[in-house]
Amino acid sequence: MSRSITLSPAILGASVAVVALAAGGLGFGLAHVGKTMMPASAPASNAGRQPLYWYDPMVPAQHFAKPGKSPYMDMQLVPRYAGGADADQGVQIDPARQQSLGMRLATVARADFAEDFTVAGQLDFNQRDVAIVQARANGFVQKVYARAPDDVVAAGAPIADILVPSWGAAQNEYLAVRQTGDQSLEAAACQRLVLLGMPQSLIDSVAKAGRPTTTVTISTPIGGAIQTLDVRQGMTVTMGQTLAQISGLSSVWLTAAVPETQGAHIKVGQSVTADLTAFPGEPVTGRVSAILPTTQADSRTLSVRVELPNRAGKLRPGMFATVHLDGAASPALSVPTEALIRTGKRTLVMLANGQGRFAPAEVQTGRESGDRSEVLAGLNEGDKVVASGQFLIDSEASLSSVKARPLAAAAETSPAATASALYETRGLIEALKGDSITLSHEPIPAIGWPAMTMTFRLKSVALAKGLETGDRVVFGFNQTPDGPVIEKLQPVGGQ
Repeated sequence: MSRSITLSPAILGASVAVVALAAGGLGFGLAHVGKTMMPASAPASNAGRQPLYWYDPMVPAQHFAKPGKSPYMDMQLVPRYAGGADADQGVQIDPARQQSLGMRLATVARADFAEDFTVAGQLDFNQRDVAIVQARANGFVQKVYARAPDDVVAAGAPIADILVPSWGAAQNEYLAVRQTGDQSLEAAACQRLVLLGMPQSLIDSVAKAGRPTTTVTISTPIGGAIQTLDVRQGMTVTMGQTLAQISGLSSVWLTAAVPETQGAHIKVGQSVTADLTAFPGEPVTGRVSAILPTTQADSRTLSVRVELPNRAGKLRPGMFATVHLDGAASPALSVPTEALIRTGKRTLVMLANGQGRFAPAEVQTGRESGDRSEVLAGLNEGDKVVASGQFLIDSEASLSSVKARPLAAAAETSPAATASALYETRGLIEALKGDSITLSHEPIPAIGWPAMTMTFRLKSVALAKGLETGDRVVFGFNQTPDGPVIEKLQPVGGQ
């Protein structure tokens, strides 16, 4: 059953009034925001100047040769003037509006960044702790013990009993020589038994019993897991034939997959902590023993080997682990991570230029530590950036066609920049001689230098005091007409 509702003219009139009032209030709010957040230049300052073109603020990329109504929106086109301050100084926000928007500023400062990162890893057998059990002479397998591949056995565990007929005559000769009492002849006969492949324990047993023993028990020289077992009762074996292979478990290898982009931060001897899913809350510590020479083509990772002790025998090859690689801390410029605006193609921050003006600046970021991100290029120490509310300012800057400051212009336009601003990076000392130093350094994006090895001049020989070839350092240099001169040099982790 349906019902119809008829509104009286009075109710309809009241509804229209409410809608109109709401629309008017919303329009006032939008107008108020538009007046307090606008390009830095004022229309009055452009009086008498010839516009370059006209544009729709909602579609700033489209330019028009003359004024008129926008084909996209129900509004008039806005003129753009040559050298407009809005393109250079960004947008201006009233201080009261900054407070109402909850804007917070942060200072670009130096912070210690530890070269720590987490990767995945997997346990494997220690390939240096492997024993091969072979037959020392031709013979026949008389007995096999209850062993199978993957069994974990102790050192000296029996594998099989082998009858070696050819040993009988040599043992009888040895016993006959012993009866003569001639020590030199006895030593020669004993050496012959050793050359025939008899273990010393069997020779001692023959001497003690006074009769030949042609059956020998093959046992494992080390404890561990049986990898292969190729012996069966009744089979014939030949000299040098492999009967079993045992991998020790006293220590295991942890192979960590490190992204190749982090390869420069890995070195042999570096401290490592591993958390295994099988034993939560029981971290295992070790050190990097080797960095394998090849890179995995499919995952673009380096294989880093860590040797872990396995005294309790709980670590089993095949287990997965979360690997934490601990590195030395080094100072670097940083900003709060929340201040970054990542567009996919580049990373921006909203730079505070003073007097309520804000402009986007492109930056290059590096490592992250806690809630801060390293800045490799684009900012200088002491710069102010917006840490909260930056997305609203960035939207207004985009509508006003404000261009982001490029990386190369950071040192020239930053209020904190000086004529003696240093370019800083990390490197490895290759050679030291007088007032010159040769360094293999990381890329320097601010001046477009890739990673390379080059020689710098030291401003003072005292800068290299206590340093030697092979040390990792943080250094800063200044570009001079005579070439780059290092003015700051300290070991990684130094103060």
